[in-house]
Amino acid sequence: MSIEPSSAVPVLVLAVRDEYAGRRWAPPGRHWPAQPSAVGGLDLVAGGTWLAVGSAGAGGEAVAACLLNGFGTLAPAQARQSRGELPLLAVRGGRLDRLDLDRYDPFHLVVARAGGVRVLSWGGSGSRLAELDLPTGLSVVLNDGPEGMAENRTASERIRSLMGARAARFRARFETATRPEPLPEVVSTGEAWGAWLPIVAGDGLPLDDPAALVQRREFGDGRIWGSSSISLLAFGPAGVRYDFGPAPVEGDGDWRRVEAA
Repeated sequence: MSIEPSSAVPVLVLAVRDEYAGRRWAPPGRHWPAQPSAVGGLDLVAGGTWLAVGSAGAGGEAVAACLLNGFGTLAPAQARQSRGELPLLAVRGGRLDRLDLDRYDPFHLVVARAGGVRVLSWGGSGSRLAELDLPTGLSVVLNDGPEGMAENRTASERIRSLMGARAARFRARFETATRPEPLPEVVSTGEAWGAWLPIVAGDGLPLDDPAALVQRREFGDGRIWGSSSISLLAFGPAGVRYDFGPAPVEGDGDWRRVEAA
């Protein structure tokens, strides 16, 4: 996330979805008849989404919500609800603190709008719903929470090391790159996102590099885990711009502009 209140486009969000390759999904669209204003990718297994864009409140303010799995106590199997419904709830203005959160596995939900970005974190039964407004500048949200500092974090040193390597490399890359101002009237994704786009596409790192933003890992038992898609969101006075691409991105033609709120 990049937050610069003085910019013409004050909030920029880069979201990379990591998932097992066998989990089927569909690209962003209006997949939910009961919520026609919501746009997002569809998880064909559970019916929810990892990222939704919509309009919340009486004024129809553009808002996006992005879900990350967290660490902590899992919900009881017989009562478990899919976390994929949470981004849809957030973009229609619903409140997570009114849910029975004990029915959800741990998560972090990033809620972004032109006025800023808030992260809601849940560590499972026995924890509390934590809320944090991200500061001006660059912020990184991991499965271990904002800047890797959630109350409930992974116990695996290897996973923590991989997340840390990824965050450190790409924070440094974005800090030195010219911050784009992706205005809605600019048609081309490349023109809109400028110096950020080659970095977002992987920055030339191999998919198995410990610090790779776009990743692929094989576990030796037929399971493949890695990055499946990339979303770029820009919030300004005119609303939200949403660009989407598969991961890995093979070329500029892989990107498409998504009509959102």
